[in-house]
This record gives sequence, structure tokens and C-alpha cells, in this order.
Amino acid sequence: MEKRGGHKFLKITVLIENSVARTMDIVGEHGLGLWVETPGHRFLYDTGQTGALVRNAQVLGVPLKEADAVVLSHGHYDHTGGLREVLKAIGRPVPVYAHPDLFSPHRVSDPERYVGVPFARAEIEACGADFRWVDRATEIFPRVWAGGAVPRTNAFERGDPRMYVVEQGQRVPDPLADDLSLYLSTDTGLVILTGCAHAGLMNIVEHARTVTGQERVRAVIGGTHLGPAAPEQREETVRFLKDLGLELLAAGHCTGQAVAARLSAEFGPRFSFGGTGLTYEF
Repeated sequence: MEKRGGHKFLKITVLIENSVARTMDIVGEHGLGLWVETPGHRFLYDTGQTGALVRNAQVLGVPLKEADAVVLSHGHYDHTGGLREVLKAIGRPVPVYAHPDLFSPHRVSDPERYVGVPFARAEIEACGADFRWVDRATEIFPRVWAGGAVPRTNAFERGDPRMYVVEQGQRVPDPLADDLSLYLSTDTGLVILTGCAHAGLMNIVEHARTVTGQERVRAVIGGTHLGPAAPEQREETVRFLKDLGLELLAAGHCTGQAVAARLSAEFGPRFSFGGTGLTYEF
């Protein structure tokens, strides 16, 4: 089991990710789901694509039934597709925190397809989801902030040009306003969780600093969406991340294998591929 840190304030377990990092009877899939434990609270951040994380949780000894909440990073199928099975596993009504644009009709070209939430809102609510809409930064538990809509303040983080929505019959770039990260505040800095970081890692980090009042960032864990990003965005982002002095960069899911290999070379032992089954402690 890969662990980072000494005194344990929080624990993060990767319940589903593209790859599998432990020799156990668990599976990976294109998606992301993280189990987060803080003093007094346990919750799930994203649900993967199919619900396979439910069985992974059983194998890993993670008590999904005890979840205080589910937080959804954005309305793409690979982060929300497991929600129905997760809610069934929890077996009772539970708060589901997400941006109000969660059910936006997200689409992508290359290949052309719908990539939004694969369920109607009514179906999910019938399974026990009590939606709590977060359009601005909100402290959902002590020292746990759902970032809400992230201001897009720099010029180089332009998003993925393949992603779009249809408005009044016209195809327009998808603003992905529902991109929601988590900011976990510890005594010695921030641990930031990202679903896909569609808002841009630099934008997310600066927003987290503004929201929490903490300058130091200890770790970034989750998807980075640097795989399909323009080369100049990747280079600017790598420089920015190196300047943070991170203890841990666990960049998986939509990061892409080539970019992940590059980050591993840049960050050495401070890098993790973030595979299914890994645990990080702070």
C-alpha cells in the first residue's frame, strides 16, 4: 500500500481509476472515484463510470454505507456513471454536492458523442440523491471546501476544444462551468482533489488559495486533463506545479500516459500514477 505523510489528518483511497496499482481482486476503468476520510467525516468524490468501485470498496474494506455525502466533480459520464450503484450501496438518502450545471448536455467530438450524466435527475433522486447545488466555494465539512465555479483568470489554460454543447441549434464550446474541485485544509497546507481539472490546474490552485487563505499547497490528487492540452499549456502547467514545492502529485485518469511519464520524471519520488487501490495519508 502506497502511503504518504506522517501524522494522519486525512486519508484518501483511490477506489477507481484507469489503472490498477495493487495486486488485489480489484478493477480499473476509465474514470475516477476517491474515498476521503477526515476527522469525523467520510465521503466519496466521484463515482467512476460503471459502479465497479462498489465492489472495489468491498475488497479494500471501505465502508460506503457510512458515507456522509457524495461530491461530484462535474457532469461527465466517467465521473457520474457509477452514481446509481453507489447510492444503492449506501442504501439511504445522502447529500450529493455538485455544481448546478451538472446535467448540462456535454458532448465531445473525435469521436462524436454525448458524454454527460447517463441518468435523468429524477432517477438519481429516486435512488436517494439529495442534491445540494454549489455554485460558489462552500465549506461542506470542517476544513473541506467544495470549490464551486472556478474563475478562469489566465491566458494559457484554454480547455479542450473537442468539448461542446448545443445552444439554440448551434454548436458552441462547452464552458464546463460545473468543474468542481475539493480543497482540504491541513495545518501545513492544502490538499487539492481534482476530477479532470477542466478549469485548469493553475486556476484551481489560485482559487483554492483565495478561498481558504492558505498559500502552501501540499498535494494535488486526481485528473489533470493535460493529455489533450496544447503543448504550451502543458509546459506552463509543469513549471507552475514545480514552483509549488509539492509533497505529492498524484496525476492520473485524464492526464494521459505520456504526460504522466513526463511528470514522473520531473517530480521523482513525489509523483504517483494514482492507480486504483492506492492510499494517501496526510
